[in-house]
Formats: sequence, C-alpha cells, structure tokens
Amino acid sequence: MKVNKFGRAAILTPAQISLLFNEGFTQARDRALFGVCLYAAARINEACTLLRGDVIGVKGVRDVLVIRSYNTKGKQSTREIQMHPQLKEYLELYQKKALYENSPHLFPGRHGRGSIHKASADRILRETCKKLEIEGVSTHSFRRTALTKMSDAGVPLRHIQAISGHRTLAALERYLGVTELQKENAISMLDF
Repeated sequence: MKVNKFGRAAILTPAQISLLFNEGFTQARDRALFGVCLYAAARINEACTLLRGDVIGVKGVRDVLVIRSYNTKGKQSTREIQMHPQLKEYLELYQKKALYENSPHLFPGRHGRGSIHKASADRILRETCKKLEIEGVSTHSFRRTALTKMSDAGVPLRHIQAISGHRTLAALERYLGVTELQKENAISMLDF
C-alpha cells in the first residue's frame, strides 16, 4: 500500500470503486479521466494526454480507445483498447459537458491550454480519497486494479500484456497483485 507516495499503489476493492465513481468524483471530467485509467488500464499520463480524436469520432465515442506511442511510458507502440460500456457512458456524459470543445485534448488543461497535468489529476484523486477516507490509493491504483482483476478472471497474460503495454510478461507478472484470499485459495487446492 502507498503511504506518502512510497510503496505500491493499492488495488481497489469493488466497494471503493463504487464509492469513488458514485460519490467521490463529482465532475463528469473526473469520472471520465479516472474511468480511462480503470477501464483501459491506462497510466495517468496516458489518460491525461489523450487527444479528442483518439476517443471521439464523428458519430460520438468510438468503440476503440487509442493510446499513442509517444504518450506511453516506453514510447514503444500505439495501443488500441476496446471501449468498455461503462467507460463509454462516462465519456459520453463528459462530452455533453465539455467546456473547451476547440481543444485537441480530451482533457484540456487550465483555460483550455494543453492537456490536464498528471499532478493536477493526482491532486483531484488525493482530495477525493481524503474526503471518502480511503487510504493507500494513487493514480496508479486504477491500472493495477484493472490488470489484477483481468488476471484473477483467468484472462491469458498475453492478452493482458497487449492491453497494458508491458514489454515483457515478466514485467507484467511483477506488476500484478496477489491478495491474502488468493493465497488462501491456492493452498486450499492441495486436497491430497
């Protein structure tokens, strides 16, 4: 768990996710921004720097979200991620309320200039978590939560790697969380 910016980002529980998105994030922009982090397993910088055209088409929110290579951590390759229905809903609601429609950025910065800075997103999340009394959460918690949930559901690691953009399976495996319940379930499989 993260404490004062040190340690690993907490993996969110379903109750915490519900609390954050239903009571914590009061603005459509914040639900859409952190929804991208959760439902596309995106890093905060990847979400902040999305261009409007990477998500929004002529007919509205696209079915595929594009994370451009130059916005990724390793600047390796562009990723295309299928749009989760809940994320699509958050993005559609946000688009109806967007203030700076002339900005090329999906999440414009102050006064419509550039994109929102990841430090600003971090501050929004910290203030929300403080208000809700949720500890150990960082912007990276959404990514870790999504990837760990996929792994827990039995999604093959190669498929998760294609979504996460990790260069190697070893890097991805170190990234995934293991809960006490998972370890207990693993031990309970020894039934000889």
